[in-house]
Amino acid sequence: MTSVGIIGASGFTGAELLRLCASHPSFDVRVATAESQVGVPLAELYPSLAGAYGDQAFVATSPEAVDGLDLVFLGLPHGASQALVPSLFGRVGAIVDLAADFRLVDAGLYPEWYGEAHTCPELIPSFAYGLPELFRSDIVGASAVAAPGCYVTAASLALAPLLAAGLVEPTGIVVDAASGVSGAGRAPKASTAFCTVDEDFTAYGLLSHRHTPEIEQNLARVAGAEAQVLFTPHLAPMNRGILATCYARPTASGSVSTDDVLAVLRKAWADEPFVVVVDGSPSTKATLGSNAVHVTARADERTGWVVAIAALDNLTKGASGQAVQCANLLCGLPEGEGLPIVGMYP
Repeated sequence: MTSVGIIGASGFTGAELLRLCASHPSFDVRVATAESQVGVPLAELYPSLAGAYGDQAFVATSPEAVDGLDLVFLGLPHGASQALVPSLFGRVGAIVDLAADFRLVDAGLYPEWYGEAHTCPELIPSFAYGLPELFRSDIVGASAVAAPGCYVTAASLALAPLLAAGLVEPTGIVVDAASGVSGAGRAPKASTAFCTVDEDFTAYGLLSHRHTPEIEQNLARVAGAEAQVLFTPHLAPMNRGILATCYARPTASGSVSTDDVLAVLRKAWADEPFVVVVDGSPSTKATLGSNAVHVTARADERTGWVVAIAALDNLTKGASGQAVQCANLLCGLPEGEGLPIVGMYP
């Protein structure tokens, strides 16, 4: 068995990690830390976990708490991982960070998009970028992974095959995406209270959302050229889910049809069990609780735009499921072990 610790286990991504690890045949969660819940049984905060974790309680967060474990997940807010990671290297076998602390290759982007300088930029190269469907070879053999979140995963998997095939331009891309409220975290906020979000639909982070440079980083790497994205996220009145609708212009090499773009998606994702190419419009409900991404694309001859759409569960493939997928690769396990491929319905 692989001994596992989850640092920051009381949030929604932590709860999802606990859920997935409970049914993972090779993972044994020895430690779950949460500064705000020290001494509280896991099942008291999340009754859904009672059958798996009994009276196991949250403990204080410290490097010593996870000393000697094979694998540690970090489910902390942005910035917190930077304070812990230097003390974890050499203390644990492998690290999977769910935050954005080590995702951007260029440390100089952190002050612009996250409002503060990176405190340990020398460690950024130690982290592989954890999107297996695009960068699997970087993850295999690594000891630390920075797993991307929901918006970035959806946009990247929808657009990357079209860019890699040279069908669309890497600049002038528009990404409109909507997220369920769980993406804002467990902490109570006026902006995510029931009476605020119910029967409402709003855009936020206009022109400046911090995930913009990460989407551009992924698309540029696939395209082999600078990428430019206008990203607008929205908050939808649902618990879980991401729907990303992405618009790109065809390259000057010639016209492109819907058959062309769908064929490219099918070829690119044919051997990827967690990416499903659908003929119809992807649905967040179809991915609920699964590690799957549903994608499709269209080419509009009238306007000249190519539209690529992706749906996923923001807490599973968009966070904790992706982290487990990466952890499986780090630990030499089958990549899909312990991960559901089928969504829950209704």
